[in-house]
Amino acid sequence: MNTDQIKGAAKEVAGKVQQKTGEVINSPEQQAKGAARQVEGNVQKNYGDAKENIKDATR
Repeated sequence: MNTDQIKGAAKEVAGKVQQKTGEVINSPEQQAKGAARQVEGNVQKNYGDAKENIKDATR
């Protein structure tokens, strides 16, 4: 596991929490920010996965 995978997963979770909080307090802005953070985290996690796969393939 590399730092991109860990940071990406953390951003995904934080985004889910932010989105749900936005739903509870009826804030479309917070919902959108949370959804965007989830996407950002997913991209970073996938980048980390790809780096890990390349590293494994070159061994």
